[in-house]
Amino acid sequence: MTFLAADLNSAGPLIISLTTVGKFISLTASFATVGFLLAMAFFLLDDAGKLSKSAKGLRNAAAISALLWTLGQSLNILTTLSNILGTSITGALDPTSLRSFISQIDLGKYMLIQLCLALIICILVLRAHTVAAANALLLLSIVAVIAPIFASHSASSGSHALAIGSLIVHVVALTFWVGGLIAITALSADDRAIALPRFSALALWSVIAVVASGSANAWARLNFQSAWSSNYARLVILKVVITAVLIYFGYLNRRHLSGKSQIAVRNLSRLLFVEITIMLVAVFIGSRLSNMQPPSRSESEILDPGVAIAGIATPLPPNLWRLISLYDPDALMIGVLITAVALYIKGVVVLSRRGDKWPVGRTVAFALGISVIDYATSGGLGVYAKFSFEYHMIAHMALSMIAPIGIVLGAPITLALRTLPQGRTQEERGVRGTLIALLHSKPAGVFTNPVVILAIFDGSLFALYMTPLFGNMMQSHLGHLVMNVHFLLAGVLFFHVIIGIDPNPRKVPHIVRIVILFAAMSIHAFFAIALLSTSTLIDQGYFASLQTPWNLDLLADQHAGGSIAWALGEIPILLALVVTFIQWMRDDKRETKRIDRNEARLAAMGEPDELAEYNAYLTSLAAKDTERDK
Repeated sequence: MTFLAADLNSAGPLIISLTTVGKFISLTASFATVGFLLAMAFFLLDDAGKLSKSAKGLRNAAAISALLWTLGQSLNILTTLSNILGTSITGALDPTSLRSFISQIDLGKYMLIQLCLALIICILVLRAHTVAAANALLLLSIVAVIAPIFASHSASSGSHALAIGSLIVHVVALTFWVGGLIAITALSADDRAIALPRFSALALWSVIAVVASGSANAWARLNFQSAWSSNYARLVILKVVITAVLIYFGYLNRRHLSGKSQIAVRNLSRLLFVEITIMLVAVFIGSRLSNMQPPSRSESEILDPGVAIAGIATPLPPNLWRLISLYDPDALMIGVLITAVALYIKGVVVLSRRGDKWPVGRTVAFALGISVIDYATSGGLGVYAKFSFEYHMIAHMALSMIAPIGIVLGAPITLALRTLPQGRTQEERGVRGTLIALLHSKPAGVFTNPVVILAIFDGSLFALYMTPLFGNMMQSHLGHLVMNVHFLLAGVLFFHVIIGIDPNPRKVPHIVRIVILFAAMSIHAFFAIALLSTSTLIDQGYFASLQTPWNLDLLADQHAGGSIAWALGEIPILLALVVTFIQWMRDDKRETKRIDRNEARLAAMGEPDELAEYNAYLTSLAAKDTERDK
């Protein structure tokens, strides 16, 4: 069960103040760390994939901010434990209590993860010399930023998918916005001129995400009687007002981006200083909010095991209408899908303005794949997947075997390569060059190996469902999220290699693809039979704890999931087999046409190609044999 932090009203004023200060330092330092890494990896110019001199100059600033992050998080751990125990900081330093907190309590575990990751970033950032290294550290810092969210107040509220997901989107967007602004302020005038256009574009998307996710999170926490008259709600409203002021200053900054005079530059610097000051006030309010408990929910929701465990009220027995109409928004997944759709549409629009055409079928395939993902995570199927193993398996098959087919046939990598911007200078690799380098990297070659993709795609079935891992992951929202992401990425990787039309770092012969498909079909069937043969439950008591009135025979439900895995798992593979045969025939046809064109070209030049010469040689040998026989 997720740990619920005690109300800070029970703590002394010193502990309350130290907690707020510690969280403020940790948040601000984490924002600064992400901002400096963003500037190193994205805002500033690179030198053929290596960090420029200006980017290398930010490594010390990133290391200092990561060190402050580590110290602030250490203070957070101590003050949080002190509040729980109702003692002073000295009492929280007791080795036994501290060890129990960071090893047995969810909140302590996640806070320790953030502390360790911040320390790792502090050590490694000074050794970063390439854009790839900066991007890796940036990804690591984002993981560190969002880690404690899974044990926050949102995790203890209903609507886990909406509350936790929206908070993750909110924090990541706010981190990019605040961190980017801190980095821009720290840059020299020349570097700032280079970085501002990219920061401006990122800030626009970030502020949209901040407003949308913040509104969704407030609604998830405060959507009950008398909640809006609480101190918590008043601070939320104050934070909304400050965000609106920040948006206005961001609008003024964008206006001054086109200014060429010294007055415009001075005004821009002044606006940046005022904006970052107001933003730090907003961060301080956010720190205070994180120390407060949201108003309590209604008693009926508290008593519902579905709300307490799955984060949603137990639905009525499934039927066709409920499967279509029910919707429990997974804010994080929706945010990712909206971003993917927006980027895809932008790519198509860029091609259209350039005068190039993008096949409509690819767009339709991509849209269908996105729709299946949304339905399997937030729609009726996603809702019932939390209460029944049978529907969980349907959602699993949809995410790993149906949606990926639409995604890979939509050719998003090809679209990205045709529309991503080139480097801003001849020496800069740029976003497109970085993607090309990633496609040709050694890890890409390893992950597209047919044996590796088969092991990931099918081997993970046994690793997840035939071990206690499945039951443990079903107990938390993070576990649900990791499973869904794994199902989707494993399916996309598998079908990218088998039927994908995007560039592949490894040329896999069609006959090998067919062998892999038959192997996958056999392994899926073996897994389904093993699941049908089980005589004990594999969920570690998760579905029983939900006490779902329409799902009492849990073993029968588990066997139904095995049947679904067998039936629904074979159909997409058969479809992929058909597509592979079609692609094979088309490739042979194109190769034949290429040979014919080459023969015609050489014949027109009076130079027969090697195949024609070889055929002529065989004809002469046959003629000699005929003469010899005579």
